Amino acid sequence: MSQPVIAASASIPSLRRAFDWALTQVKHALPPTIFFFIGFNLILWTKRMILEEHGIDFSGFFTATVAALLVGKAVLVTDNLPFMNRFDGSPMIRPILFKSAIYWLCVLIVRLAEALFRFLAAGGAITDFPDFLVERFSWSRFLSIQIWLMVLFLIYVTIHELNMLFGDGELYRLFFRWRSSEAKLTRRRRIRLLTRLNRLTQVNAIEAFSERGSPVHAELVTILRELASPPAAASAARA
Repeated sequence: MSQPVIAASASIPSLRRAFDWALTQVKHALPPTIFFFIGFNLILWTKRMILEEHGIDFSGFFTATVAALLVGKAVLVTDNLPFMNRFDGSPMIRPILFKSAIYWLCVLIVRLAEALFRFLAAGGAITDFPDFLVERFSWSRFLSIQIWLMVLFLIYVTIHELNMLFGDGELYRLFFRWRSSEAKLTRRRRIRLLTRLNRLTQVNAIEAFSERGSPVHAELVTILRELASPPAAASAARA
């Protein structure tokens, strides 16, 4: 009787780890999926309004949903590649352009693979697929979507990099939780304090910060306390 109980209890942590891993993957893929779902539907909405002027009925909600899920999965897979963090120590424009290009190429390959799958499902032979791409494939539609994908990728990666720079969740608090007056105060104060901290670490050796009572240690403690204090408390302290 004890062996089945032990086996069942041993399987619980494994199931818990599997559930936590799946939940982490969903949380990672959810922001790009929502972002591109909104972006694709805006593009299709403008296309629909243009076509309505010519009396053409158009609806692509399902297509936008599938495309958003596809891009979300592509971002999830691509972020696990080891070379994606290659330019993390460079100026921000480099990782933004690099990651956007990698995402764009990944989706390009997936979309071409999707076109190949549809071609084969329709009864075509794989040897005839190059001729299909040259003669009958709608490259204008395909490339127009790829151009918009690049624009959306640039916007998404820029927001993501800024969020990582300020701290995960900082942009959300800035846009949706802080009051405008407090947010402006916090931005100014944090930028100045981080600049002071950067200059302090450049001028002084790391060993100097561990000497209690020294001016360098006192200034470091002051900066850290101001960074950790809320905006209202910092304003009252300065007043």
